[in-house]
Amino acid sequence: MAGSSSRAGRRPRVAIGCDHAGYPLKTVLGGFLRERGYSVIDVGTRSRRPVDYPDYTARLCRVLQEGRADRGIMICGSGAGSCVAANKMKGIRAAVCHDHYTAHQAVEHDDVNVLCLGSRVIGECLARELAEAFLRARFSGEARHRRRLEKVIALEAGD
Repeated sequence: MAGSSSRAGRRPRVAIGCDHAGYPLKTVLGGFLRERGYSVIDVGTRSRRPVDYPDYTARLCRVLQEGRADRGIMICGSGAGSCVAANKMKGIRAAVCHDHYTAHQAVEHDDVNVLCLGSRVIGECLARELAEAFLRARFSGEARHRRRLEKVIALEAGD
């Protein structure tokens, strides 16, 4: 399923996607991640031609749901729209992160599996830093965080 944890000793497989606003940043970030040894699945878009972010967010999330990637990074203009769309999909926990602390803490405490970035909010250098913080982080598994995560999963199930 779409958990963010990856097997010990290997880098997580990463799906990366964007809308037209995020295309330039996705191109840079995808190359950076490949250089760092990550296996990257690019779900598009592949140009600056206007597209609808929910379509590409859904593609990215399906890759996680199918188990072909462990984590996802979705880039749109603000990160907000993609985050809203991603969180509608079963098993997906997405967060907009524009600072280092939130990028790793969202995984450590909330088991977030999709990082949403705003290309009109942050630059390339910060995007690389946030992606690394997100991808290196692991869910702590502490009792209080497991308890809270179980409540979030129950909300998703409609309980």
